[in-house]
Amino acid sequence: MQNIVVYGAGGHAKAVIDTIEKAGLYRIAGLLDGYKPVGSFIYGYPVLGDEGWLAANKETASSGIVAIGDNSLRAAIVTKIKAVCPSFTFISAIHPSSSIAKGASLGAGSVVMAGGIVGSDTIIGEHSVLYSQASTEHDSVLGHFVTLAPKAGTGGGVTIGDYSVISLGASVIHGKTIGEHTVIGAGSTVLSDIPAFSVAYGTPARVIRTRAEGERYL
Repeated sequence: MQNIVVYGAGGHAKAVIDTIEKAGLYRIAGLLDGYKPVGSFIYGYPVLGDEGWLAANKETASSGIVAIGDNSLRAAIVTKIKAVCPSFTFISAIHPSSSIAKGASLGAGSVVMAGGIVGSDTIIGEHSVLYSQASTEHDSVLGHFVTLAPKAGTGGGVTIGDYSVISLGASVIHGKTIGEHTVIGAGSTVLSDIPAFSVAYGTPARVIRTRAEGERYL
């Protein structure tokens, strides 16, 4: 069984760890997190250090996953890891209770948690997250660093741009497009296209304001 490291030791990382454990494909050697004391333990796994530790241990820690909830912060850590360890391989994590339909694809570093559903011929980019019971139907395209929060869902043929978030329980009807760096608020229903760099919510969802790249949403 291949050894991996998990970058992150917070709440999101705990959910990713559970997904990895349940899938049973990898052995977690330890966690990387610059905000946790080295030598402390999360779910029985030692905190080894940060990306500096990775740079010093390239030969023994060459694969893993970034378990940071915020899309932009996750992207920043991915960039740091690539800088210190260009050969690092990002694994994906798929919970055994999820459903990945025929023809669907999942990018490196992405996660589908318990009860997640990925429809047929749907494409999910790199380092994206489908939380528990999130779903995206057939022929949809999710970009890189996208998040579908718990019980968020899309119809078929939906496009979601890079770094965008569909929040708790929100729905996007079939054929609609969500631009990049956009946040759809919890419980919203998207009935029309939503432009990039927007915050939109309500039923039907309407753009409330613009949003800057990298702006926190958690």
